[in-house]
Amino acid sequence: MEALIAEHERLSKSGTLSKSLDDIQKTIDILVKAREAVAANPETASEILAKLQNPVTSSLEDVHKDLEGVRKHQTKYAKLLDKKFKDKVLPQMDYDALSSQPALINRAIAMHLLREGQFSVASIFLTEATRKHSLDGTTEDMTMTGTEQDVGLDSLKSEDLRKQFATMYYILHQMKNERNLLPAIQWAREKSDELDKRVSNLEFELGKLQFVWLFVGNHTRSPNGRPNVLEGRQRALEYARRELSHFRPRYLKELQQLCGAIAFCPNLEQSPYRRMFLDNDAWDNIASAFTKEFCSLLGLSADSPLYVAATAGAIALPHFSKLEVIMKAKGTEWTTEHEIPVEVPLPPSYRFHSIFVCPVSKEQTTDQNPPMMMPCGHVVAQESLLRLSKNSRFKCPYCPNESHPRDAMELYM
Repeated sequence: MEALIAEHERLSKSGTLSKSLDDIQKTIDILVKAREAVAANPETASEILAKLQNPVTSSLEDVHKDLEGVRKHQTKYAKLLDKKFKDKVLPQMDYDALSSQPALINRAIAMHLLREGQFSVASIFLTEATRKHSLDGTTEDMTMTGTEQDVGLDSLKSEDLRKQFATMYYILHQMKNERNLLPAIQWAREKSDELDKRVSNLEFELGKLQFVWLFVGNHTRSPNGRPNVLEGRQRALEYARRELSHFRPRYLKELQQLCGAIAFCPNLEQSPYRRMFLDNDAWDNIASAFTKEFCSLLGLSADSPLYVAATAGAIALPHFSKLEVIMKAKGTEWTTEHEIPVEVPLPPSYRFHSIFVCPVSKEQTTDQNPPMMMPCGHVVAQESLLRLSKNSRFKCPYCPNESHPRDAMELYM
């Protein structure tokens, strides 16, 4: 892998083509100069063209030499890629869960483009997704089917949704690139009631980071070019009195810590408040929190579903490839459609739903075979319940209590 990384770095340096572009520009300058000379004195055209041959030929040879080096690195890099990542046949199965759901796939792609700020691309994609392409290459407008309307393809065309994402990207740009929290703070104030219903602390965290930013004096500079800590401390206190006082009932301890740091100024690095005031990840964390809350108020997840699905699939693919090899060797087949036969170790952030494995059948429950809780509190799968009860009173397999299957309640995971 080290050789591949090293070759990638060499290709990145040579692949800029800066020298080739300079040589091409020299050739263009020579030709432009010659054209101007011919235009000024047409009688000397043959002489000028004769003198032009050698410089142009030499310049083009220089371009060719530059590109030879780039091609050499590209060839070597391609060979290393092929050697490291050998081509493998992807796992095959007869059942494709998404083959009958093109509208859902189109929605996921369109939503991903909108979330990434690619509004013009998303608009073109949505237009193409709702057109019918004929065999002769012509297209005609197609009325949305009921399925497409149900999954909300039409709603993605709304200008309001695009404006919402444009606002989000503007605020994130100000936050990450300009170190300007004011647009985010203003948005949080406008959405204060909705954020409170979600028990979100985003508005306070934005105000706290603004206090820290003012306190360390990054917004002002002393004559020697260093942050003006004294002026920053004064402005931070004024900001706290003006903007953070209404947070006192809920965040009194945090406000006390912010004000307590004054006693240690300017020696914050040795103070108990070092992590609060010198956190290198603070801006990235607040940007992530803002994105999460912004998308939540729109009824969306913080991460793009398309990105999550593709990443989870990439993580799971090696396990499925290995499973396919084992099944071929043993002569077995994958017989379940709604569940996978092996556990895939996904990161905790990719686990969105609880699962329940029936203690009787040792099988994971599904929508068709949901978990059922008996009056005694024990839970088994619906199929196990019917098999145990035979539609009459039966004894719980885990305690002496008896009940009827109609007394069991379905659990929703």
